[in-house]
Amino acid sequence: MDTLSPGKRSQIMSAVRSKNTRAELLVRRYLWSHGIRYRIHRKDLPGKPDIVIPRYKLAVFIHGCFWHGHDNCIRGRLPKSRLEYWKPKIEANRSRDRRIEEELNEKGWRQLVIWECQLRTQKAASNTLPMVLNQIMSMC
Repeated sequence: MDTLSPGKRSQIMSAVRSKNTRAELLVRRYLWSHGIRYRIHRKDLPGKPDIVIPRYKLAVFIHGCFWHGHDNCIRGRLPKSRLEYWKPKIEANRSRDRRIEEELNEKGWRQLVIWECQLRTQKAASNTLPMVLNQIMSMC
């Protein structure tokens, strides 16, 4: 049972962003400061990747752990209530992620997925972002 009123729950859920999240902005600032030029949310590519680096044919997705069902992550756990709603929803998201990955592969695009938990704290971000940059540079 939800402990919040429907109005309060609606207010909280309306604040959940799908674009320009804190994690996405952090990655974009880091890449830009290191000379990596990109486009954002290209509608002509499957899944409208968060960051697209056309020069390397690379699509970068920054996934929220909860919404994309991150395995072995505390933030990727299913809620304890309304499992009949949440389980199929998260599974559908994961299935869509796999389909988008296949479509991008068919078009010759590589993908990189960065999880929200990898950017959650300053320490985690300072470990993750240089690794992401190294992966991008190795694709040259």
